[in-house]
Amino acid sequence: MTIDQRRAATIEDVAAAAGVSRAAVSKVLRDAYGVSPAMRERVTAAMVELEYRPKVAARAMRGRTFTIGIEIPDFGNQFFTRMLGGAMGALGGTPYQIVIAPAEEGSRQGLRAIEALVDRQVDGVIAVSPRVDQRGLERIAASTPVVMFGRHDLSDDYDTVAGDDVAGTAAAMQHLLGLGHARIAHLTLNESDQAERSPHGVRLREYQSAMAAAGRADDVEVWRTDEGQDAAYETVRAAIEAGTTATALFAAHDELAIGALRAVAETGADLSVVGYDDVPIAAHPAIGLTTVHQPGDVMGARAVQLLLERVAGRAAPVHEVFQPELRVRTSTRPPAA
Repeated sequence: MTIDQRRAATIEDVAAAAGVSRAAVSKVLRDAYGVSPAMRERVTAAMVELEYRPKVAARAMRGRTFTIGIEIPDFGNQFFTRMLGGAMGALGGTPYQIVIAPAEEGSRQGLRAIEALVDRQVDGVIAVSPRVDQRGLERIAASTPVVMFGRHDLSDDYDTVAGDDVAGTAAAMQHLLGLGHARIAHLTLNESDQAERSPHGVRLREYQSAMAAAGRADDVEVWRTDEGQDAAYETVRAAIEAGTTATALFAAHDELAIGALRAVAETGADLSVVGYDDVPIAAHPAIGLTTVHQPGDVMGARAVQLLLERVAGRAAPVHEVFQPELRVRTSTRPPAA
């Protein structure tokens, strides 16, 4: 049996798919005495096929819990902590509390973390999940309000809050090209190609477009790395030691850029570095990172406002985009003669 994936499956759907009564499904859910292994197997298979979530289905009957779930993929990224601070500030004076769920270790998809929040019966979810399938998000949003943070989706079923990554990348690239850099590399995550609507996917594509527009398509260098400063350091140091001819580096976010600066400092390479997000440490005089500023706290607060509007009954989608601003510091300079 198939059901409309835009709504949550009901216990009746499961019963019909398994060819049993509603009472039989209830017995399996309660692990009641007298359920045969064959019936349990059929009901369980139907629940998996229909993506039935018992607690979600019961949401309409239990009212609000005054909790909001926030899924964050990387607590080491200071931009996310800034976003979280803005979200918490926006809830001041309200009865709502925040429940935080990290994405599963080793997976940046985050779907299991979002579903775990939904199973805790939160009233809505703010998620930072660049690779979660849109259909899966819409299935969840059919029963629980969702705001996606950093995604460039245009779904009718959930809201989005993101920065203008096209404009931000253009500002970073124009700055480096204006300084006279012709060989500019881009440091990004391994999976950026697989998440075209994510910030990293957009920044990768716009970097390539900017290089092509400048007549430097043959000089495109994409350095791929795992998440975190240490991984970025290893990747950039390896590229420097391998003899890269790049004189500048545009990093997909500041954590990667800071790792790159460590490699530059240790090797003495003449490599300008630009980051993205403008995390607090970027402005420290010892770092001096040129970066694209995003108002993470304001964006986090707006995500909360949109989610509470959804909880209150707003149906029309809102897709809000925040304008970035380039902050020039000491990590960029003209290339050596």
